[in-house]
Amino acid sequence: MGDVILTTPLLRVLRRRHPGAHLVFCTRPAFAPLVSDHPALDDLIVFDPDEEPLGTLARRLRAGRFTHLLDLHGVLRTRLLRLMVPGRWRGYSKRRVARTALIRLKRDLYLDRVPEAERFFEAAGGLDVKPDGDPPDLHVAPAARERAEAWLRQHGLGGTPFVVLAPGAAHFTKRWPAEHWHALARQLGRDGREMLVVGGAGDVAVGDDIARAAGARVRNAAGLFSLQETAAMLARAQAVVAGDTGVMHMATAMRAPVVTLFGPTVKAFGFAPYRAPGIVLERDLPCRPCSAQGGPACPLGHHRCLREIPPIDVLGALSRWTA
Repeated sequence: MGDVILTTPLLRVLRRRHPGAHLVFCTRPAFAPLVSDHPALDDLIVFDPDEEPLGTLARRLRAGRFTHLLDLHGVLRTRLLRLMVPGRWRGYSKRRVARTALIRLKRDLYLDRVPEAERFFEAAGGLDVKPDGDPPDLHVAPAARERAEAWLRQHGLGGTPFVVLAPGAAHFTKRWPAEHWHALARQLGRDGREMLVVGGAGDVAVGDDIARAAGARVRNAAGLFSLQETAAMLARAQAVVAGDTGVMHMATAMRAPVVTLFGPTVKAFGFAPYRAPGIVLERDLPCRPCSAQGGPACPLGHHRCLREIPPIDVLGALSRWTA
């Protein structure tokens, strides 16, 4: 999800520099809502690799007769597509050697600190584009915005400031401990702050636990809304607390200030909040980073990288926008 959102600065600049071009974006069904309403795009190709053979996508791309093909994924599947679809393909450097050296050897071989959103511009070499300095952008359809606003009004948040809590993450090691979320929510409640928990279906139980720990000031919207509807809610937030996850990037795209908790990953990978109000909280530990995307368990069994970020630090960071 974060990767798709971080492509939008490139989409925006391509459209501005080449207003007559026909721009088409290809992604999985789950992520299509993130770009389906983007004004820079003329068309969207939705491809499900779990349901369709790669040859089906290759035929669609060949039929498109594209003059330029930008590989913004850089995985085996897209490398195979390059062989199956003749054309002017370009990709970008994922800094794999530097990333592996930092994870395995704890040696920083990064020669730059270019954010991932700007690395994508390497794939557009020859198209005369460069980053415009603005954050990602996510465009929400009116129906999605209206449904989100109706739910917020129904739950007493129509015109009330609130803080969004996003406790979920695809991998366990990116999740801030549950007791920290509970303590944070209790203190925010004592301070008179209203809160909204967002996330997917897998985050419903943790959202319910936060609500039980902190009381009536917490509303749990996890598992109830689409990506666009969730984005509409983030746009209304005073601030967002999230891990190094897609919700964090969604918050930046909706111009919501975000406090981000980095554990197994580090900013050198390129995925910190991009060109938007944000604070990254992390601990300088000799075991960090331990993976590129997180994992099912801490390799050393202590999970200090996130356990040692206390709720008081998050409260302090939030005070910049909620005081």
